[in-house]
Amino acid sequence: MKKIIVLLAFVLTSVTFAQEKITEGVLTQSQTMSSANEEMNAQLAMMGEMVTTTYFKGGSSYSKMTSPMMGESISIINGAKKEMLMLLDNPMTGKKYVKKSTEDSKEAKEDVIVEKTNETKKFLGYDCVKYNVVMKKDGQEVKMTMYTTDKLNIANKKVVGLSDKINGFPLYSEFSVNQMGAEIIIKIEVKSIKAEKVDDAKFDLTIPEGYEKADNLPGM
Repeated sequence: MKKIIVLLAFVLTSVTFAQEKITEGVLTQSQTMSSANEEMNAQLAMMGEMVTTTYFKGGSSYSKMTSPMMGESISIINGAKKEMLMLLDNPMTGKKYVKKSTEDSKEAKEDVIVEKTNETKKFLGYDCVKYNVVMKKDGQEVKMTMYTTDKLNIANKKVVGLSDKINGFPLYSEFSVNQMGAEIIIKIEVKSIKAEKVDDAKFDLTIPEGYEKADNLPGM
């Protein structure tokens, strides 16, 4: 049970300026998970609220999330090189990494169904458009709802390779996935975002010492 929750958490890891375009800065996201299944919900409650900090600049981003149960996960997207590095330092699996292109294959895109709706909602002062997304991950169907704004140019691993289908950065996302017969709901919401200078060194794709290559990681 704990292993499933740890993997799921990694899959679904990253204001007072209304409508201002920001291309460089830092944001924080809050992630919570819940289930109508009492046993599953008790396990999820142990994880509490997880916070991700994301530094972004142009088409690059660096996101880091740390939690007692899943350890530390980092995703780095280098827009200039069109590459992404995922790092996972987990008590159960050890230190693993995956490095890949941000340009998804045609086959991967065909596994994703995206519906842009006419529904809008305001988050942090931004008018956001609702998208309904259905995709397959590791044999599981994942249903997602995203509210995105085109006012923020931030590289995001959840929509990497889908820029032709999803326009903008999601300020609110809700995921539904079935694990062991129980539906799990994951909610991710941007809590704050501010403009500030970001060092290009954040987007360095050098693999840290001690990490082993993996064929795949949750969310890749």
